[in-house]
Amino acid sequence: MYKSDFIYSLPKALIAQEPLVDRTGSRLMQVGADQHSITHLRFLDLIDLVEDKDILIFNDTRVIPARLWGKKQTGGKVELLIERIISEYSALTHIRASKTPKPNTVIEFDQGYSCQVMGRHGDLFEVVFESSQSVFSVLNKIGHVPLPPYIQRPDKTQDKERYQTVFSKHEGAVAAPTAGLHFDHVILKALKDKGVKFAYVTLHVGSGTFQPVRVERLNEHVMHQEYYEVTDDTLQAIAEARKGGGRVIAVGTTAVRALESASVSGALLPSLGFTDLFITPGYKFMSVDAMITNFHLSESTLLMLVSAFSGHELIKSAYQCAIAQKYRFFSYGDAMFLQNNS
Repeated sequence: MYKSDFIYSLPKALIAQEPLVDRTGSRLMQVGADQHSITHLRFLDLIDLVEDKDILIFNDTRVIPARLWGKKQTGGKVELLIERIISEYSALTHIRASKTPKPNTVIEFDQGYSCQVMGRHGDLFEVVFESSQSVFSVLNKIGHVPLPPYIQRPDKTQDKERYQTVFSKHEGAVAAPTAGLHFDHVILKALKDKGVKFAYVTLHVGSGTFQPVRVERLNEHVMHQEYYEVTDDTLQAIAEARKGGGRVIAVGTTAVRALESASVSGALLPSLGFTDLFITPGYKFMSVDAMITNFHLSESTLLMLVSAFSGHELIKSAYQCAIAQKYRFFSYGDAMFLQNNS
């Protein structure tokens, strides 16, 4: 397939710039097996959509305050977006500056913090902070919430909590697993009380999730890598749910990618490491029966994934319906409930 197969036109007014007052206050589009099976719900209706035998798989990654603003010793302004922490004092980062920084360039930040550029790895730069300044300590002191580029405002205090799931645990993501943002403790308790089972995977979402596909032929695209982990405890919980006749429902495309990455051998196995799995129409899903997800960018790898999951034409139809019905799009936007039609 081609990148141009996944273009759609979205009015800017439908790009959610702020979170709703209540996490569960969003809309939920239920998409069935054909183009005429679209139901408009509220997110709280998920309690009725999910059955007591089902299991929800959440991504428990935690977003780090990965954006830093600083300056070179020459005075030039620099913006860093940490992509991956590789040791206590070093990280791979995107750097925006008027001139590409050379090795040994020192970047200075507020409160006396600084780092040194060591070299370049493709689009990323390796930087090292001083021995008394671990990466996490610097980010927690002066880092900013790395809001996506389509949220065209500075980060606010509320984003520290709202651009984070209530079940986040393992630090390392630079973008939120946005389907999980709709859950609060009240709906989680209601689902548990109903008998729905929960299990967790970890996939540290990278900034590459927002990068457009730059080639027209999808088989020429090089997918970005993200760290993931699927534990034996999660696999046992999935096996028990399936034995009882329940569905595996992934909360977000990142949970789907983690489970499918753990299934590449042909069986779902405990797994950890880096995945560059690129899912496009024609892919046969092995581990997931249904998915909760937000609406995704035009021409994005995530739009391609959901098109593979539910059907290309069906997703196109659902997105056009969402635009006509003025759904809110992207990270702080509304959600979809999809079933596996692959």
